[in-house]
Amino acid sequence: MASIVEQKLPAEQPNGLRQFVGGNRASLGTLAVFVVMMVIFFAFAPRIFSQWPIYNSVLQTLPVALFLVVPLVFIVTVGEIDLSFPATMGFSAWIFALVVQAGFDPFLGMIAAVIVGMALGLGVGIVVVYAGLSSLVATLGMNFLLRGLIMIPTEGKSISLSSLGDTLAYNLFSSSVGGFPIQVVWAVIFVLVAIFLYNRHRFGVRVRAVGDNPDSAAQMGIDTKRIRVATFVFMGLGSALAGVFSTMINFTWWPSAGDAYLLPTLAAVFVGGTPTWGGVGTVAGGAIGAVIVSFIQTGIVAGGLSGFYVQFFNGLIIILSLLGHRWNQIRYR
Repeated sequence: MASIVEQKLPAEQPNGLRQFVGGNRASLGTLAVFVVMMVIFFAFAPRIFSQWPIYNSVLQTLPVALFLVVPLVFIVTVGEIDLSFPATMGFSAWIFALVVQAGFDPFLGMIAAVIVGMALGLGVGIVVVYAGLSSLVATLGMNFLLRGLIMIPTEGKSISLSSLGDTLAYNLFSSSVGGFPIQVVWAVIFVLVAIFLYNRHRFGVRVRAVGDNPDSAAQMGIDTKRIRVATFVFMGLGSALAGVFSTMINFTWWPSAGDAYLLPTLAAVFVGGTPTWGGVGTVAGGAIGAVIVSFIQTGIVAGGLSGFYVQFFNGLIIILSLLGHRWNQIRYR
């Protein structure tokens, strides 16, 4: 009998690779989609996708998407949605542009933009959580409200910041080293910190608990309202960073800054493996989803299709992702 038990024990030990695959199934699935997509793009346009310039063009703007996608994963996981982040991004970037235009150091502008972005996120969170409004409708209204606050005083006029290229802030956050955009490094650091918060910190545990079952989370002693508001504040932080980096990349602030990121950001979150019902999500998958969406826009044009196809494919991947999440709902739960 003892020999039989001893023979069975090794088989009962958990397999490390199997555990890793099972625990990261959504992220690995998203990575597989990215690999297949790149193979297809390479097959249709080998001359373009075998050269560095196309990857450099994507990497230039990819950090902006990552700063938006990563905190949105937290919001969706907690059971909410935020459609106000495009205007928050634009408003925070506006503050940054005004500070720099006034002759102050860009570092001061970055601090001001982050403070404003987090304050706006706090305001949105309070409106949604403590007023008991639907996050879908309330954040959509806040998006229009903030965009109006931008358009009224500026009258739709942009702000040129050509002097940014000579500053230490630009060289540190948005220059190139050996042809590689340095802003990618900062975005990756942001993603790694977010992965730690989501998977290894009590904040991420509480976010998932509140999103899975708010009543049970409250009985465990978690301040569910505070956690929900905190996710909106984090979204405000990411939006502010996205606005600042976008302005640094283009040397110009536009009143419509952020509007073009609404659909791609949502697409990246859902294609990255975060379902809509809360309690489950993946930051790494969302980051890979952002890469997928960024390359879709470039690959479609490089493949010879019109840019009008971009919105079609963004909408298509959102629908397919939601269908995939629904099909896998029992396994997720």
